[in-house]
Amino acid sequence: MEKEKKAYTDLDVWKEARVFANEVYNATKLFPKEEMFGLISQMRRCAVSIASNIAEGCGRNHSKDSIQFFFVSRGSLYELETQIYIPSDQNYINETLGKALLSKVEITRKLLSGFIKYYQNLAK
Repeated sequence: MEKEKKAYTDLDVWKEARVFANEVYNATKLFPKEEMFGLISQMRRCAVSIASNIAEGCGRNHSKDSIQFFFVSRGSLYELETQIYIPSDQNYINETLGKALLSKVEITRKLLSGFIKYYQNLAK
């Protein structure tokens, strides 16, 4: 009997990405209103993209297709990491919050990298 595929909503990597997106939303509420259509919007879109591309990749029929979406997710994570430094530089967030967000980047990156390796092994 074929092993049943786990729903993406049950995956630790997706759960972590979702929690991280909510933390980004909460952090950006502290930014000045003048950033609403700049940094706030950009950071939120990146954060949502991470979890969304994991979900979309899981919905594909072939491992190679899935992996492409997981790489997009990882690219969004790297983009968001850079965008966390900028509000820190601008004093929109304090050092403690900046470090906490960067710690979430690292946790999410490790989970996502492991998940990509898993799918790459499926594609062989």
